[in-house]
Amino acid sequence: MLRSVRASVSADSKVRVALFHPALISGGIPRVFVNLARGFRDQGLAVDIVQATPSSGLHPGVPEGVRQIDLNASRALTSLPLLVRYLRRERPQVVISGAIQTNLVAVLAKRLARIPLQLILTEHNVISAISSDAPMARTRMTPFFVRNLYPSADELVAVSQGAAKDLALTMGKRAPNIRVIYNPVFGPDFWKRTAEPLNDSRIEGDSRPTILAVGRLHYHKDYPTLLRAVAILRRSVDAKLVFLGDGEERGALETSSRELQIADAVSFLGTIRNPLPYMKHARVLALSSVVEALPTVLIEALAVNLPIVATDCPTGPREILEGGKYGTLVPVGDSELMAVALGAVLQKPQKPEVPAEALERFQHRHVIAQYLELMGLRQSIETSRRTPNHECSGGST
Repeated sequence: MLRSVRASVSADSKVRVALFHPALISGGIPRVFVNLARGFRDQGLAVDIVQATPSSGLHPGVPEGVRQIDLNASRALTSLPLLVRYLRRERPQVVISGAIQTNLVAVLAKRLARIPLQLILTEHNVISAISSDAPMARTRMTPFFVRNLYPSADELVAVSQGAAKDLALTMGKRAPNIRVIYNPVFGPDFWKRTAEPLNDSRIEGDSRPTILAVGRLHYHKDYPTLLRAVAILRRSVDAKLVFLGDGEERGALETSSRELQIADAVSFLGTIRNPLPYMKHARVLALSSVVEALPTVLIEALAVNLPIVATDCPTGPREILEGGKYGTLVPVGDSELMAVALGAVLQKPQKPEVPAEALERFQHRHVIAQYLELMGLRQSIETSRRTPNHECSGGST
């Protein structure tokens, strides 16, 4: 049974958009979808955030006037009949899906629901990289399912140029036109979050320079390389490493920090609602991933002038940092070179000088306009705004 945890938007909305994803837990895609929901609501659309699996209560970032629909499935791939029921009941005109597993489910649900809707699949991963050496067989099968189901979508969107190229190669001859639309990162809410105080004695009470790592504790992040780099660095610099995020690798990473004899210089703070004050306090952001499509944390770090050391992995860091112009790129898996790069930043801090135009591609207004154009709604909304006494159907923040 579907469970709605947010009151309905205004009934007179003419266009309903459903944003379908696994769950509103920590991570990049939930933040992206919350930002998209706010932008669509502000344009007068009715918006549903539809999650396949339950999360712990109402996500605090979901804006007023947006419904949060919980399908209550055990996992994304078993949410198919529940999504079909939702589509037939609510009949959204547009569905935007945002993870590989929900993308596959969304294609099948559209076929089974047999209602008119525009299906937009967004790709936030580098499929070839995450599937090639994956421990689970179903993940290794991902390219097969993508090749056979993604062509049924009305539109395909990749969140970076690198992800788009990889998706095209994965789909081969069946690849349609793939649109690149960057994730919406910067809006009014971002700058409000930036202005919040840190208020964390675990960080403020420690005078050692902070190396910050932000993200899910997952094997794609290759945090063992970062731990080894910090162990090397600490031979000459009394720095500390702070992890923001949680995940299945936490226990192993805590064990590694003890084995490397740096446990007293490593903190695991878990999931933090707002990492931006921590970024403002830190001296450098470290990203050690083996694969990233478009890591939001790098974009946020640029906005708050936090120096960056990142692996030159496929595909996001090089694209965001424009080939190393706005941060230091090091080879994947090379703890020694990462240690050298981190030490250079700590010994001679240099704030990245990022021009406003380099961040424009991640502005909410810019991204929302591209999605509206993709949905064929931009012109109609602009026309309606010129009509006297027009009222936006969305609520206020």
